[in-house]
Amino acid sequence: MFFMYLHKFFTTPINPASTSGDKCHWRLILLPLTLSLGFSLFYGILGLQRAFKTEYVAQDDAREYVFWMQQFVDPELFHNDLIADYFQSITPLGYATLYKVMANLGINPLLLSKILPIFLGLIVTIYCFYLSLKIFPVPGAAFITTLLLNQSLWFQSDLVSATPRSFVYPLLLAFFYYLIRSSWLIICLIIMLSGLFYPPLLFICLGILFIRLRHNYFLLVAIAVLAFLVMSPYILASSEFSPVVTATQAWMMPELWTEGRHPFFDYNSAKFWLIGQHSGILPPLMPPLIWMGLFFPMVQRKLDKFPLVRIVNTEVKILLQIIIVSLILFFAAHTFLLKLFFPTRYTVHTLRIVMAIAAGITLTVILDWLFQTYRKKRQLWQPALAVTLAIVLLLYPNFSGRFPTSDYRQSTASVLYKFLQQQPKNSLVATLADEADNIPTFAQRPILVGREYALPFHLGYYSQIRQRTIDLIHAQYSQDLTPAKQLIQKYGVDFWLVESTSFKVEYLTSKTWLKSFQPVFTEAVSNLSKNTTPALATLTKYCSVLETGNFTLLKADCIIDTKLQS
Repeated sequence: MFFMYLHKFFTTPINPASTSGDKCHWRLILLPLTLSLGFSLFYGILGLQRAFKTEYVAQDDAREYVFWMQQFVDPELFHNDLIADYFQSITPLGYATLYKVMANLGINPLLLSKILPIFLGLIVTIYCFYLSLKIFPVPGAAFITTLLLNQSLWFQSDLVSATPRSFVYPLLLAFFYYLIRSSWLIICLIIMLSGLFYPPLLFICLGILFIRLRHNYFLLVAIAVLAFLVMSPYILASSEFSPVVTATQAWMMPELWTEGRHPFFDYNSAKFWLIGQHSGILPPLMPPLIWMGLFFPMVQRKLDKFPLVRIVNTEVKILLQIIIVSLILFFAAHTFLLKLFFPTRYTVHTLRIVMAIAAGITLTVILDWLFQTYRKKRQLWQPALAVTLAIVLLLYPNFSGRFPTSDYRQSTASVLYKFLQQQPKNSLVATLADEADNIPTFAQRPILVGREYALPFHLGYYSQIRQRTIDLIHAQYSQDLTPAKQLIQKYGVDFWLVESTSFKVEYLTSKTWLKSFQPVFTEAVSNLSKNTTPALATLTKYCSVLETGNFTLLKADCIIDTKLQS
């Protein structure tokens, strides 16, 4: 009986000609759609539990985009701050506007970044469900597709980051859906939203339009002009910190190699081209059942064995078009390195959608085949395999041990944050501690440098960050206080944060991103290896204004006033 119900739920098709107001239509899609939304909401709540686990929690990538937006709540924060100005310049206008509007409504940017993924997930689910129905009018298959896509999204941190790339999925799915329906006014709106929220998405949309509108040059050109106009403000804003690193410069930068701040290149060619985080063509897609999409071309050719595949709509061709455009842009991004941003930005999102849809169709026709063979010759293996697939589909995330992958970062340095919040709003903190990544978000105070904010893409910005980091390493580990005093005066540092292990060799060597800053890094390691004591280490008690946990906060004025020399 259960096997019969399983077959009815997953493989009953709807009449493509039926309308959304048709009672039979709604009766068939209501349960699958409700379950799809239910699972999306459930996964979002799991992520939300981690987001509010403690008082000071923020998603890793969200820290880069959200910290400066606290200006929407208090305009005096991060005034004339290099790091805030840079991230504001590279933040798409639509994304920033959304946070500003919500801030005006009383929703703090950090709070919004935590709750936004739930709403984006529901939008993704709705468009994915109806897009799947347009290609393969089986509500059960649409449920499988949305479930696989939602699981895949929550196995990665794209959606939960609440950064501009979180909007890729709702915008892409909406674009594909309305493209199949030829709703050109809505497509123009999506083109505008793509440019306002995630500009690289425009290249994917335009590429697919080029394939589908080869004989309608007027419409194609009109949409391309619209895309250019929408993208112009983003190009002009980021040009403030131009130029962008060239391919030749990137090749020479240790920051873009293994153990660098943003590793891209790899001496292992296979790893570089196949599974590199920013360079590889094969994304680490989860859950495992999503890879069933690779068998879709096979089942599509076996019409006699898999009769349900006959109702696949001709619009399934959009999947191939997406793959073609994605691969072209992938290799174009490699050719024009960093000019089109990272190559994986053009494959990881689109392939996830394509594979989810293809896997949904494949699993559905396999379930139908199992039922058909069971009716002809009843054997235990057919229902056993069908039930196994259903259990794996529904429960795999529960047994994976790493679901959902939220990448939330929590801190216990509440005393430090509360102390800094009581200081003047332009108080600049210098530190090599990892805590630098949290201070702008949780303490709302600027920092001199921080790993999270040391992005080596725009030389107008990174050359300043690089010099700051070199000066900081030299000053912190020098046996003379002069470099520390010079750094404080040069950059207007107000506080200097050190850890109890800051002056040990292991502390410095563990921060692999600092190895890019030569020769000062090697010199500092060498001096510490000789058991020499940096001048700053002798002031950790004398100039301390706060000691909490592993941290000691030094007053910069005290360092300036001391007469100590080595």
